Amino acid sequence: MIEAAGTSAVPEPVPVRVLLADDETMMRAGVRAILSADTGIEVVAEADDGRQAVELALRHRPDVALLDIRMPRLDGLAAAEELRRAAPRTAVVMLTTFSEDEYVERALGAGVSGFLLKSGDPRELIAGVRAAVQGAACLSPEIARRVLDRLGGGRMSRAAEARTALEPLTGREREVVALVAAGLSNAEIAAELHVVEGTVKAHVSAVLGRLGLRNRVQLAILAYEAGIVEQD
Repeated sequence: MIEAAGTSAVPEPVPVRVLLADDETMMRAGVRAILSADTGIEVVAEADDGRQAVELALRHRPDVALLDIRMPRLDGLAAAEELRRAAPRTAVVMLTTFSEDEYVERALGAGVSGFLLKSGDPRELIAGVRAAVQGAACLSPEIARRVLDRLGGGRMSRAAEARTALEPLTGREREVVALVAAGLSNAEIAAELHVVEGTVKAHVSAVLGRLGLRNRVQLAILAYEAGIVEQD
């Protein structure tokens, strides 16, 4: 079939492929329903424990893995660590509740792309999946607030330490850090600052390396502690 010049069909955008892991069947069904309502997201696999989640992720290679923290056989944190080693192209987002703050603290070092509340707004879930696949930090403000609150009495000293850590950054690097903490992707930051995306990537990589941080979520938490961005 020969198409007339200028009338070639525009290819349909490829949907974001998601793996969902939660040992509660009803919760999994609810999250699947929310995600499936967005035509740009496809749930390609479901798991009811962490071990199965890792196996299915290696088989389907999803763009994003949504993992419950507490699961049998292998918990979400251990599954996240395995996926970061075995499937680094899959962004890992943890699903959590208000009662699991201590797990969130542990997961900050696991290289995850973010944390979302199970009881949060459905729009936040969809936005979080899209942010993760774009390489942005995906962190519910409520979770950031509660994690910082859990840090307790040393809050002032940690704030001072965070500000001291960020002092060597240039003005532009601080702008980038604030936008990372706000959940923007590299492309969105580039548009905001009127620079090319490669420049943003270079800034983010340089800042992470200089501060000894593993990912954008850790950088976002540091920005909250330093007061670069407000928790709300």
